Amino acid sequence: MADGIKSFEDLEAWQLARELVGVVYTILRREPAARDFGLRDQLQRAAVSVMTNLAEGFERAHVAEKLQFYNIARASCGEVRSLSYLLSDLAYAAPTEIQRLQSLLISVGKLTTGLSRSTEQRRA
Repeated sequence: MADGIKSFEDLEAWQLARELVGVVYTILRREPAARDFGLRDQLQRAAVSVMTNLAEGFERAHVAEKLQFYNIARASCGEVRSLSYLLSDLAYAAPTEIQRLQSLLISVGKLTTGLSRSTEQRRA
């Protein structure tokens, strides 16, 4: 693959998604977020979905499958971003944590869009 990318771990999108998961888990370990089981579980699943779907998409052999998983990863970014507003509204995280989370989400989303576009170009 071009640009020295040999595995999903080399993808900047995956690396940032991994960082994103760490930020989410850090926030959700603290009270009162730790006791909000519904929000905690949904947010954790969505954040992990971003990271794992990027990895799974990279590992897929067929372009259509790659695109499907990249699209799921991007959609999960949107889900986490939406839920991050709830974290803010409920004061479960400091404004700086919310800003970091949203910055990561925007970066991962843009990088995932780039992955999708470059994958689409290989289809042609």
